[in-house]
Amino acid sequence: PTAAMAFSGKYEFEGDENYDAFVQKIGLPSDKVEMGRNCKIVTEVVQNGNDFTWTQHFPGGRTTTNTFTVGKEADMETMGGKRFKATVKMEDGKLVADFPNYRHTSEICGGKLVEISTSSGVVYKRTSKKIA
Repeated sequence: PTAAMAFSGKYEFEGDENYDAFVQKIGLPSDKVEMGRNCKIVTEVVQNGNDFTWTQHFPGGRTTTNTFTVGKEADMETMGGKRFKATVKMEDGKLVADFPNYRHTSEICGGKLVEISTSSGVVYKRTSKKIA
């Protein structure tokens, strides 16, 4: 399998850094801030070549799914539930997407899903361990 095929799996939230500074920077509503804090989000990634289905399962049964093809514009949804269009790129084995007010990268590092969101110099890092 190529490096690009390495994303498929289920990952459970393990830890994050800079959450509060980041959600303030992107203006996330306070109810969403509390909901996302140390939230045991399970991220499920199904990858077929350059086609991805990226689902986040939140405690309590809410899910968010983004479906995209690397290099093609897709309809996406932000952490706060806003819809927007983005083109996800593959750079050095990382998935890179420009959200309306932050840049998001995802990579598999040592079997973990590492997601980094950057907004005006504030870097939010979320790590999830593979569970399936």
